[in-house]
Amino acid sequence: MSHPAAFFVKPAPGLRIPDPASGDCLPEQGRLVPRSGYWLRRLKAGDVVLAEAPSVPAAPKKAAPKPGEKKE
Repeated sequence: MSHPAAFFVKPAPGLRIPDPASGDCLPEQGRLVPRSGYWLRRLKAGDVVLAEAPSVPAAPKKAAPKPGEKKE
């Protein structure tokens, strides 16, 4: 069984967890992070929790120009 190269995590309630790759702290909403020793240790220690990544809404499609209308 193969493991994903990345997983989505959120900080445990009340904690601020540094993200060494981005240089800031993991946001409360969570972030997709690489499956590395650092994040696996944070997960095992209970500093972060696995979470569902928020669904990304589909980009709205541009309407086709009406006959006689100029294209942008």
